[in-house]
Amino acid sequence: MLWLLKLRPADSLNIVFSLFLLVLTLIYSEAIPSAGYLVLIYASIIFLQIALVYFGRINSFLTLTRDMLFPVLCVLIIFDSLGMIVHNINPHDIDYLLIRIDYRFFGGYPAVYLEGMISPFLTDVLEVAYSTYYFLPVILGITLRVKGKSEAFEKSLFMILLCFYLSYIGYLLFPALGPRYTMQHLYDKELDGFLVSGPIQNVLNLLEGVKRDAFPSGHTAVALIVLLLAYRYERTLFWWMTVPVLLLIFATVYCRYHYLIDVICGAMLAVVSMAAGEVYYKAWLRKGFRAGHSSRI
Repeated sequence: MLWLLKLRPADSLNIVFSLFLLVLTLIYSEAIPSAGYLVLIYASIIFLQIALVYFGRINSFLTLTRDMLFPVLCVLIIFDSLGMIVHNINPHDIDYLLIRIDYRFFGGYPAVYLEGMISPFLTDVLEVAYSTYYFLPVILGITLRVKGKSEAFEKSLFMILLCFYLSYIGYLLFPALGPRYTMQHLYDKELDGFLVSGPIQNVLNLLEGVKRDAFPSGHTAVALIVLLLAYRYERTLFWWMTVPVLLLIFATVYCRYHYLIDVICGAMLAVVSMAAGEVYYKAWLRKGFRAGHSSRI
């Protein structure tokens, strides 16, 4: 069990969440057609994470894999796997409820209201902004790592992974397709752009597919937590990221990916992730789980 002494909070989070999904898959194995495949995927993630913890300091490539490549792969692989789980174990979409909440609290349908602003140029800009979600965490991580801010990097990695995985739990509990599928009959205008909107939408459809991943808005939650971490650890980067993040959040509704209530709850998730992450991280430091780690952020 020597590997336990070298665990970081981010490592433990990958192991625990993969184990949670593995157990969930086994419990609902009769309802999930690809249960055996998913068990293999989650078991492989756990095994590889433990191996990287144990061998991660042997050379720089394994260290880079543990710090940057493997967390990104975990997020992408686990997200993709949810498409085979969510609707098989929880077939009751809540879009009708989210639509009703938007209408009740905002006096109508926000995505329909925004049709008056639609223009090809704005659609291109906002589709690009929406796609920055995939790059913002990586940019922050690379910046912190290049500048040698190892403690800030480790804590940021943990916070971002926690936010991702909490949003995934939201998808399991509250499956929803989103307004681009459920409200098509209400739209009078198509979201056509000049150059990049179509290709970006095609790539996103290829990467994300049709999943019940609208509530809460993970794009909003992750973008905001990256922005908060940038403000804390890399202020210059924070100012560079502020406008793209604000445009990304606006794009979630304008581009019909999310209901407005999804975005609000996504912002709340970012705050919860930061608060819960702080509690866990401080508890981990107090226990001195990793030998030689005593500094605080």
